[in-house]
Amino acid sequence: MSMSLPATKFPTELKEIKYEIEDHARAFGLDFFKVIFEVLDYRELNEVAAYAGFPCRYPHWRFGMEYDRLSKSHTYGLSKIYEMVINNDPCYAYLLKCNNLVDQKLVMAHVYAHCDFFKNNCYFSHTNRKMVDEMANHATRIQRYVDRYGMDQVESFIDCCLSLENLVDPHWPAIRRNQKDKEGKKAGPFTVAQSSRPECACPQGEKEDAQRACSACRGGKAEEPDFFPEDDDEMIQPRRLESKGYMDAYINPPEFLKARAEKLKAKQKEKDRFPESPETDTLLFLVEHAPLKNWQRDVLSIIREEIYYFLPQGQTKIMNEGWATYWHSRIMTEKVLGDVEIIDYADHHSGTVGGSRLHLNPYKLGMELFRDIEERWNKGRFGKEFDECEDAALRERWDLGLGLGQEKLFEVRRLYNDLTFLDTFLTEDFCRRRKFFIFAREDKKPTWTIRTREYAKVKELILTRLTNLGHPIIRVLEGNFENRGELLLGHQHEGVDLQWNLAQDTLVNLHRLWKRAVHIETNKEGKKVRLSFNGKEMQTADLK
Repeated sequence: MSMSLPATKFPTELKEIKYEIEDHARAFGLDFFKVIFEVLDYRELNEVAAYAGFPCRYPHWRFGMEYDRLSKSHTYGLSKIYEMVINNDPCYAYLLKCNNLVDQKLVMAHVYAHCDFFKNNCYFSHTNRKMVDEMANHATRIQRYVDRYGMDQVESFIDCCLSLENLVDPHWPAIRRNQKDKEGKKAGPFTVAQSSRPECACPQGEKEDAQRACSACRGGKAEEPDFFPEDDDEMIQPRRLESKGYMDAYINPPEFLKARAEKLKAKQKEKDRFPESPETDTLLFLVEHAPLKNWQRDVLSIIREEIYYFLPQGQTKIMNEGWATYWHSRIMTEKVLGDVEIIDYADHHSGTVGGSRLHLNPYKLGMELFRDIEERWNKGRFGKEFDECEDAALRERWDLGLGLGQEKLFEVRRLYNDLTFLDTFLTEDFCRRRKFFIFAREDKKPTWTIRTREYAKVKELILTRLTNLGHPIIRVLEGNFENRGELLLGHQHEGVDLQWNLAQDTLVNLHRLWKRAVHIETNKEGKKVRLSFNGKEMQTADLK
């Protein structure tokens, strides 16, 4: 599904401003792809925003729902989209036609900083830089499935896939835990059942006589590997020491041999586990092993690819917006603004970095942290000597005149994401100066109260919400649970229980893909439990 934008000529006045701001951005050291600006009215910009910035996406009802939400928010004055930019080479950015000239300047400066971040931050290095074309290809492929299998069937399957979009490995692009072409990769029970072509397992070039040739070499049906052999226990025997008959009970004690056999069986069971180790990328596991039709496997792969494209934007929201706000502030106030534009700029900039009673503003927090880093590295407020200084007055006056602030800023922009950024640079001094605190409602009262200003607890709360983007950490433990081809997941409990209704809905949709019973082990109210869905009913079992 694509949208057609009118071929509006880019205004000459804006073109001159664009070139000016681009020159200033490069002079400050920003490095970005070519940026193409489009000027749209609010309806067209809402259409683009509904597609997450892309002009062409696959057909699905959620895009129309998002467009309706954005349109109503604009009409009722609840929100307004000033700009939008997408990670691509070249970068595409959209300007709102009704913005005044000061806003257009601010947005352009903001966009160039975003493009610099997209190009240089290591968490974006794996992303497809031709994603505009790739999104169009995805739309074409899914539209073909719609034409062949019907809109209802394809859309229903996409709904199922999207409900599992957080079951991915946020570190997969940097840490390939499961190489597809890894030698000796264990196949799942479904994989063999789906295989239709026999393969020869004989060594290349080996001369075999007729008695030793395998069935595939003789043109017969290849023997399928037995995933569930019945004589495993007979094959696993501990090594016995040589001894004479009358000494055997002493040299090879039955109790020792039995214990050793149990250990070997446990080790063999661990070795034969499928998958061999827990897998965090549940969607990849489903793509490779779930009994899906070819078109379903392709659609699930498309959804997974797009999830990994957008993932770095979630991982770097505070840094990305803070970086763009920091640079648009410098470019505007130091280079671009005229005298008569200062008041308008201050009004709009203050709206961008304004605080909120209910959540942290990523624009403000990111910008303030970058400014703090610049000041600290300019004045040498880092290292062992500064950290060990306990004199508050001396710490405030500390200034070694190092001038390393700008160099440090570009290093941070390149290497960090939100979690590591705040873990490293959210200091106690910063929290105290900005008056951070944790607040909550009083029990059975409508009033909000400050719970604590303690630095360690404030930082812990912020980092907890950033870990795995605030989603529970779920891993595939077994794909052949209890030797029945059932799927067992494990929840890494971090002190917060799963929302039970959402966990049940997730198991229902996983069952639609796996076709057999699905289980998840977790903690609920301090007890270890297993939630299961067999296609008909939910069951909960207590575990020891």
